[in-house]
Amino acid sequence: MSATTPMADSATPPLAEPEIRFEQINGVGVVTLNRPRQLNALSYPMIVALRERLDQWATRDDVVAVVLRGAGERAFCAGGDIRALYDSYLGHPAAHVETAGAPLHQQFFVDEYQLDFRLHRYPKPVAALMDGIVMGGGMGLAQAAALRIVTERSRVAMPETGIGFVPDVGASHFLGRMTPALALYIGLTGVTLGAADALLCGLADVAVDSATLAGVEARLAGIDWQGAQGRDGVLAQLRQALAPAPVLSAADAPLLPVLPSLVRHFRADATPARILAGLEAEAEADAAADPASREWAARTAGTLRARSPLMSAVTRSLLLRGRRMDLADCFRMELDVVTHALAEGDFIEGVRALIVDKDNAPRWRVAMHDEVEPSMVEAFFVSPWKNGRHPLGPPVLP
Repeated sequence: MSATTPMADSATPPLAEPEIRFEQINGVGVVTLNRPRQLNALSYPMIVALRERLDQWATRDDVVAVVLRGAGERAFCAGGDIRALYDSYLGHPAAHVETAGAPLHQQFFVDEYQLDFRLHRYPKPVAALMDGIVMGGGMGLAQAAALRIVTERSRVAMPETGIGFVPDVGASHFLGRMTPALALYIGLTGVTLGAADALLCGLADVAVDSATLAGVEARLAGIDWQGAQGRDGVLAQLRQALAPAPVLSAADAPLLPVLPSLVRHFRADATPARILAGLEAEAEADAAADPASREWAARTAGTLRARSPLMSAVTRSLLLRGRRMDLADCFRMELDVVTHALAEGDFIEGVRALIVDKDNAPRWRVAMHDEVEPSMVEAFFVSPWKNGRHPLGPPVLP
């Protein structure tokens, strides 16, 4: 029956579209995140279903690679289902982290991080079609892929500080692969990057025209796997099929003109308070200063000023610590931090102000950036789990 055929019984509701779809095309497992009205935001059932299917495909000889994509033209994945986590916390604010049958807002992160880690270590090449919005949880999926393809519609970001949270889903690892200045800039401001900036920052591998991805099924069906030797050979064939004609490079990045200012302000030894003060000073410099840098500094200072001072300081520490850790330890650290962020940070207030009530007037726990004490930050890195009972401890993650 086609989508336009009337139902025989008008009282019978139409079958709901699955939130995630799986298919196999010429040896490629294709995953479609299928919540286009919600910008393909990840629900908990989607996380569970994707992990189970990846486990199945990992051992099957008739699957040589995996492609991740989002339904519709607006987004690959805009992140996790924040409202569901907010509602879960309000219903279980005092739930203990070691209680069996953890509520959604606890179990969501545990299982999401396990999924992301699984993708980073997946035995077969994974390609992520980062067309449209790619943020938060969407970045957790995409940055684990061996081939990350962006388009002119890509809007790439880790915007968590905007709601009083921290960049997670492995951000302490994948942002740590770039220079400290870029990592801090992206993590603290939540700035949205286009395709060329994503290439510059190492968050994408190749940019193509979005029209190229419209025929992805036919491109996959046309791959001749006969000459593909091993993982590298499969990945090369996949890249040739999905990104035959790159359209941009890092040399086209709008960030390039302001990189000197960015590197000067977002130093590893500078606290968010110092970064903000330096940006404000540059924004107010005399007219002889570079107008592009002044404009960028003013815009960036305005963004930082609106962020939670406490969670900005925690984010800085998270990103700097992650540079010295392996992937599994990064995920464990992030789970510790986000668990504290729910109960003692600004996440719940940020979601209330910007998503639920939409008054855009969050009442942060610490009002000013220069009022954040080091001991406040350090408390977020004390694991809530004792005696080796961390949910991401071995053997769950190595």
